[in-house]
Amino acid sequence: MPTTDPISSHWDWQGQRIHLLEAGDPTNPTKVLLIHGFGASVGHWRHNLPPLSLHAHVLAVDLLGFGASDKPRSRLADEPEQPGAVPYGFDLWAQQVADLVRERLLPSARGRAPRLHLVGNSIGAMVALTAARLLLAEGHPPAQVILIDCAQRTLDDKRAAELPGWERASRPLVKALVRQRWVIAPLFRLLAQPAFIRSVLARAYPSGANVDAELVALLHRPSTDPGATESFRGFVNLFNDHLAPELLTDLSAAQPPVPVRMLWGEADPWEDPAEARRWAELYPCIQELQVLPGLGHCPHDEAPEQVNPILVQWIGLTAPGRSQTSGEDPETCRT
Repeated sequence: MPTTDPISSHWDWQGQRIHLLEAGDPTNPTKVLLIHGFGASVGHWRHNLPPLSLHAHVLAVDLLGFGASDKPRSRLADEPEQPGAVPYGFDLWAQQVADLVRERLLPSARGRAPRLHLVGNSIGAMVALTAARLLLAEGHPPAQVILIDCAQRTLDDKRAAELPGWERASRPLVKALVRQRWVIAPLFRLLAQPAFIRSVLARAYPSGANVDAELVALLHRPSTDPGATESFRGFVNLFNDHLAPELLTDLSAAQPPVPVRMLWGEADPWEDPAEARRWAELYPCIQELQVLPGLGHCPHDEAPEQVNPILVQWIGLTAPGRSQTSGEDPETCRT
């Protein structure tokens, strides 16, 4: 029987245990896969998964290295292969997502043509784009990709010229330090303290809504797992990884383009909505952008009462249009 109460389970992937939350009717051909951001987990969709499951079969996944999924040893891009070590990064996580789609979502449609929606927040949005390109190449393009405050990746070496001079000059030292486990371990313990987590959330959720003990706990608890520092160390690989424009270009070049819709908190302290507006102008695959006034980096959790109706509407679309809205005032998106 379909249920809106999420069911927790584990899935074996490449010898690793991956944690999932699932809700809704598995035979529903409308499939939604929710992908969290860096340091988060399936719990970050606590206010979204049950309402969405009324309209779709929904899975939320803990990426390898996060939440209740396994946390194997990290291997940086310039390090030799080691037994049990993994190269944390977008390609690894995208492969995890694509394999999950093929194994758990596509077969459950039971002969009816599945309609897959990849939904990601922050780094999870980058994983969604990377997975969409992979699925497209394999002949299983998603019906659409929904980006929620997608990481713009200003830290990437390919964007170093945009950084202030002092930050460019210090980059090699920072990268050399954070790859050292003796540096990472105490730094991680400091950053994973509940007090520090609350200070970050105060910026990420400018309205303060839904910053509660449950949220702090779901972000803090995985940091106490053995191996939790390894995915943090693996973040070094993201200094040279995919950028959204590269992926949006490829999705736009598909025939037909893979539809992308974007949702953005106008007060996001890290990902500038102005860049999202530039993407909406440049890439034909982008069907719609909605910018939500007063919200920050995680609007799906900060204001689910605003975000869930938008997601339900987008997931239900059968003939995508091309519009851009900010708040309640729609504008035609120029491409």
